[in-house]
Amino acid sequence: MTVLITGATGLVGERLVPRLVRAGFACRVLLRAGKSCPEGIEAITGDILTPSTLTNAVQGVSAIVHLAAVFRTQDSDLIWKSNLDGTRNLIAAVKAHAPDARFIMSSTSHVYNKDNPHPGREDDPVDPDHSYPASKVAAEKALRESGLNWSILRFPFVYGDGDGHLQSLPKHVSTWHPAQRMSTIHHRDIAQAITLALKGTFDRHIVNLADEASSSIYELAGMVGKRLDSSCEPLSNPWYLHVDTSLARSLGFRPSIRTVHQAWHEGLL
Repeated sequence: MTVLITGATGLVGERLVPRLVRAGFACRVLLRAGKSCPEGIEAITGDILTPSTLTNAVQGVSAIVHLAAVFRTQDSDLIWKSNLDGTRNLIAAVKAHAPDARFIMSSTSHVYNKDNPHPGREDDPVDPDHSYPASKVAAEKALRESGLNWSILRFPFVYGDGDGHLQSLPKHVSTWHPAQRMSTIHHRDIAQAITLALKGTFDRHIVNLADEASSSIYELAGMVGKRLDSSCEPLSNPWYLHVDTSLARSLGFRPSIRTVHQAWHEGLL
């Protein structure tokens, strides 16, 4: 099976591709000019914002894992252009040149409304305010209406494999309530979920992914040696960024790294 991966040099893609190769998948990656990839992986020079470069990228593939996205920037136009227009361009190329391929797209737990009365569920209404989750909701809709064989995986906070993401968390949440909890997932279990998706387990489903227990940002910061200010004030949005994974479990997903605490104790951060 030949799999095209976009965003292969990003936080998730850089750690996913080697695992897919070890699992026996023939990986093809879409790279901008000047980027390089490890030996043994087919690289196609192109960009999801340049439709003419996508024909060669998608021809002959059995599946697409679409990870490319723009997140941490104040440039909302770039976010929308990359996350929505780029996805539309890729959808059009797949429909024209690989219509039978599975199209697996990464999304985010940020799509759920802050005032949700429970952990985010896949069938909850979503109407996020910020450009990143709003653009992801629009891209999800474009894929669901494309006529392709799709699956959408909503990732929570991703960490592990020395990616530095957890270490950088305190500077992004210094003004948050320290008791705010977040769902999390290790790169190892993202690879497990993507492998299930490539086998058809999640076909035509939006699926929340996470490990078995959310953690407070106070705890998460403490694991990387940072102490946040304490507070006994009640949380205004206790379920924000906390997702329900009942559907994923019913479809066979079982995280191998059950909590961030396990990863910490086993030296997997």
